Amino acid sequence: MGDLLLLKRLNESGVADWRIRLANWVDSDAVQRWVISAIVLNGLILGLETNEALMESWGVWLKFIDKALLAVFTIEIALKLLAYRQVFFRSGWNLFDFLVVAVAFVPGAGPWSVLRTLRVFRVLRLLTAVPQLKRVVAAFIHAIPGLSGVMLVMAIFFYTMAILATTLFGEAFPEWFGTLGASLYSLFQVMTLESWSMGIVRPVMEVYPWAWAFFVPFIVIATFTILNLFIGIIVSTMQELSVLPDPATRDGEILRTLGRMEDELERLRAQLRNR
Repeated sequence: MGDLLLLKRLNESGVADWRIRLANWVDSDAVQRWVISAIVLNGLILGLETNEALMESWGVWLKFIDKALLAVFTIEIALKLLAYRQVFFRSGWNLFDFLVVAVAFVPGAGPWSVLRTLRVFRVLRLLTAVPQLKRVVAAFIHAIPGLSGVMLVMAIFFYTMAILATTLFGEAFPEWFGTLGASLYSLFQVMTLESWSMGIVRPVMEVYPWAWAFFVPFIVIATFTILNLFIGIIVSTMQELSVLPDPATRDGEILRTLGRMEDELERLRAQLRNR
């Protein structure tokens, strides 16, 4: 909707009315519902293509449906390019859609054939087609600056604890803590609470009974504190975005305000002429 309002603003600069009508139709709820349905169906087809038995029986039809859906996505992108032209690439969402669809046209043979596997990313178009999902992604993107600070703190903490673990436990448990890389991986496993007690900590405590004094504070800080900071920043960002006006609504209010100002100026000019 933001691109559509921009086209309306550019209408005074010579943008044809048919482009605005075409953009309005492509972005309409009815068309977008069909696009969402096509994306969901395409995701199911891509999943079915991983089944060898189904491909032997229905492979021809599955590939036909996949190409038909690709044609639908291509037509949608082409219509948007026809309507928006250079404005289309000012939106990161549109650019993502364009790249995901364009990957499907990479040659199926040669060194570029590996890129054909990226066509599975067409399913991710749901993130740009469904407004609720788009808001979640937007919140995560807006939270990146805050998350970068937390990630830096976690990296420093992990690096320090990995050096300490290698020094303390590396000699007795070289498989888990023999090198800095092994210690980082083992501590990551402990942080995720995946078999951390019976798999790593208790065997270490059989040799070093005091090892709990290392692992318990690590889990409290890494798992319950730093990871919760991640969640807290993302939730806070989503709350901030929820109270902000939608860009399309905000632009619409600006256009209406400008319209009222122009009407008021015209009325004042008429009064001055009458005098």
